[in-house]
Amino acid sequence: MKLLLPDHLIEHLREFVCQIAPNCEIVPIGPDGEITESPEGADVIFLRWGLNPETTRRLLTRIPNLRWVHTISAGVDHLLFPELRDSEVILTNASGVFNVPIAETVMAYILAVVKRLPEFWARQREHRWEKLPLRELHGLTVGIIGLGDIGTEVARLCRAFGMRVLGLRRRLAPSDVADEVLPPDRLHDLLARSDFVVIAVPLTAQTRGMIGRAELAAMKPDAWLINISRGAIVDEEALIEALRAGHIGGACLDVFAEEPLPAESPLWDMPNVIITPHNSWSSPHIEEREIDLFLENLRRYVAGEPLLNVVDKQAGY
Repeated sequence: MKLLLPDHLIEHLREFVCQIAPNCEIVPIGPDGEITESPEGADVIFLRWGLNPETTRRLLTRIPNLRWVHTISAGVDHLLFPELRDSEVILTNASGVFNVPIAETVMAYILAVVKRLPEFWARQREHRWEKLPLRELHGLTVGIIGLGDIGTEVARLCRAFGMRVLGLRRRLAPSDVADEVLPPDRLHDLLARSDFVVIAVPLTAQTRGMIGRAELAAMKPDAWLINISRGAIVDEEALIEALRAGHIGGACLDVFAEEPLPAESPLWDMPNVIITPHNSWSSPHIEEREIDLFLENLRRYVAGEPLLNVVDKQAGY
């Protein structure tokens, strides 16, 4: 077996990889996707952070015998170029690795809004002692668009705070953490009933631009939109208009149509917007979880067992 692995993980992985696949050959992938050894005969690649889509496409199309690609991201929209999408190559993702830090970030946003922390921080910088009326999470409604791994963890935490949880997903299977599960054609119903709307769906042809002017108009005038998924799911121009006009209460945004967010974007200076730089996934435990998942899948691959987190490349997740 021949594997392509991120160069910074090889020393950590080598012993475990060789226990699972004795006599394996390891080829390092550099930070810019460079490989100094021939990929001929390689059948497995563990993609590293930071490679842009074109670099990844060039890398993968250099490997003629490729059978399995594992990516360290949960989203795969940047990988579904035709050569991979239409091939027999198995693609697995890191779904489940980021649930905890992203869900905790969502709760930080929600608490910051109801406890008005940005306003208190501004008054602190001005040395102003001024009380503000605050709200409780208990009894508020959160609408979660996408009840996958991340959406489910967000729902669990919201329920712990006494919030009512509405979930939207394609398959109407019962949920232990949602009070109500709605189909996609009831998106406007979820938006109209929610005090916070959390976007937790992957970026696909169906979800691109799914939150536009009509959807923002369906939200409560004091509701907040939270996006920790992909910026292209929201019509950013329509969002800016809705925020300026006060049609919604505000937005907490970790992802944007263009990243880094351009310095001239009006979102930076809006008082009803909280911005984080695509950072909600960050945790000191991510690398450990990534490695554990890859090694378990490598064991399954060698044993001929079904892999975890196999992506439906046509569906996009």
